Amino acid sequence: MSRETIFEASLDYFLRPVRRFLEDDTVTEIMVNGYDEIYIERRGRQELTDARFPSDDALLSAVHNVAQYVGREIDRDRPILDARLPDGSRVHAVIPPSARRGTYVTIRKFQRDILDLADFLRLGSISDPAREFLETCVRLRKNILVSGGTGTGKTTFLNALSTAIPADERIVVIEDSSELKLAQEHTLYLEAQKADAWGRGELTIRQLFVASLRMRPDRIIVGEVRGGEALDMVQSMISGHSGSMTTVHANSARDALVRLETLSLMSDVQLPVYVARAQVASAIHLIVQLARFAEDGSRKITRITEACGLDAGERFVLRELFVSKLAGRGKDGRLIADLVPTGEKPSFASEAAEHGLEGSLRLTRALWDG
Repeated sequence: MSRETIFEASLDYFLRPVRRFLEDDTVTEIMVNGYDEIYIERRGRQELTDARFPSDDALLSAVHNVAQYVGREIDRDRPILDARLPDGSRVHAVIPPSARRGTYVTIRKFQRDILDLADFLRLGSISDPAREFLETCVRLRKNILVSGGTGTGKTTFLNALSTAIPADERIVVIEDSSELKLAQEHTLYLEAQKADAWGRGELTIRQLFVASLRMRPDRIIVGEVRGGEALDMVQSMISGHSGSMTTVHANSARDALVRLETLSLMSDVQLPVYVARAQVASAIHLIVQLARFAEDGSRKITRITEACGLDAGERFVLRELFVSKLAGRGKDGRLIADLVPTGEKPSFASEAAEHGLEGSLRLTRALWDG
């Protein structure tokens, strides 16, 4: 029996109280708030369950087992753990004294099937014209920023958006904790690593990004920008690596660009604010805004916005291309929304004809010149 098989069997034993949720495809997240309080998220709604661990020691043992599986440690000096289960699910744990009510564990379920934009259309999260428009923009190698709050499905949508990338391109994916699973065969995955107890072996997203530039990528996808690596990504977008994609935590398109500017200033390269802002404005072509609706737990694309540079006052100029309009509720009580064109054309409207993509335009021909 291999070492990995032994660990998997051990994990199965220690995580038995939540095993049924791990195996339930309708559950997307498991939230353990101490050994005797476990919530799940199912179809966008949170539910308190009757599951519980036998004791806090049993829960803590499960966390230590997960840490051992990934070769990391969690203790009083290092009370936070980011890890991954054998099926790819992401685990985040915090132990006392940092966690005041006991041990906290959050498991983000791994998406076994690769969703594409057609799946988002079927789920009512996007409209058919918006789907066609985004697929065309991906083929035109536009740099796309997916923006949204926590739990809005940014990573899942980024994965779906990537399915529009031609199959013959070489893609490098960089993540803090691996979640993306692309359909293209020629994809290389890089994952950041935390330092060990002696401070050795750390690999940051920024270091991985610099390394990726030497790997001859056609496109670079960063799961989420959170720090100074934003500057490296923005500069690579400007200097030839077009068609890149990433996600950022923000509640509007303007906030997303400001957030990217702020993260760029966190780099060890000293830049005037205006230079960072100008580079962000030049690098990003589109912002796709996602939201989660508390009324029914649904996740939808609410806006597709073009970034059009800076105005005379050095402010971001934005052009709304698609805006979501609520149209009531379905028979199941879920919100119905239609992501409709505003009538504005993108500044790159002539490029579809220039690249011979007119034949694939059925629903958005009015948005493109020629």
